[in-house]
Amino acid sequence: MNLFKYKVFLSVIEAGSFTKAGELLNLTQSAISHAVSALEQELGLTLLIRGRSGIQLTSNGERLMKHFREIIQMNEKLYQEVALIKGLETGTVKIGTFSSVSIHWLPGIIQKFNEQFPFIELKLLDGNYHDIENWIASGEADFGFVNLPTLDGLEVLPLKKERMLCVLPSNHVLREQTSIRVDQLLHEPFIMPASGCDTDVQRIFSQHKLVPKIKYELEDDHAIMAMVQNGLGVSILPEMILVQNPYEICIRPLDGPYFRSVGIATVSSKNMAPAAKKCMDFITEWIN
Repeated sequence: MNLFKYKVFLSVIEAGSFTKAGELLNLTQSAISHAVSALEQELGLTLLIRGRSGIQLTSNGERLMKHFREIIQMNEKLYQEVALIKGLETGTVKIGTFSSVSIHWLPGIIQKFNEQFPFIELKLLDGNYHDIENWIASGEADFGFVNLPTLDGLEVLPLKKERMLCVLPSNHVLREQTSIRVDQLLHEPFIMPASGCDTDVQRIFSQHKLVPKIKYELEDDHAIMAMVQNGLGVSILPEMILVQNPYEICIRPLDGPYFRSVGIATVSSKNMAPAAKKCMDFITEWIN
């Protein structure tokens, strides 16, 4: 079997279309289609359903996806090991990340990492907590930043524990308080981080068996802060994203020990490719 066909097939699934996959791989749509058809003919199975609404994996395609990724990863690991034997550090590392990490940690990390390991390419997969967990479990990401606790079966290294803080409009009546009780937010229009980003906030309310009055749900932290600035509601966000924010908002600690724990996770650190292991160790040391 040809590894090129696997790479094309996986690119089509990850990009969501033949056209986008062609743009990523610098190939024509015809070449992409031919490679996928050739793989299906070689296996004697239909892997994709092509329709007006786009592409969709068949049950056979779903079943084989993980094995295709494992083959590509083992091939990458082989060439990285060969490079190490020759005294080179090279390879491609895919990292799952969410917005606050991408903004506050990764720019500094990537700059220093590139200086030390110029032949290792880093690719970032940006998503919510659930996206990242799934990317790690499926092998789409070599490792990723996760919100703890995370999926069972993943190998996790805790990195940092940070406070969850209350975010209010600058002229809000509660701004005079040094801290805010959770129950004081119940009758306020609440701006909830969207599903996949809301784990910590939901946990805070559930802990007290309280239900907030959710007015809006947004995935982007900066969009939430902008809404709060304009008096459209209140919210709760992790401390990291609130550092040096440009918004005219009032930030107060919550009355109680409420934290978000950020970690780094992989399926198995022992079986990681050398470049991925090097990168994960570098990130851990940088943060600590």
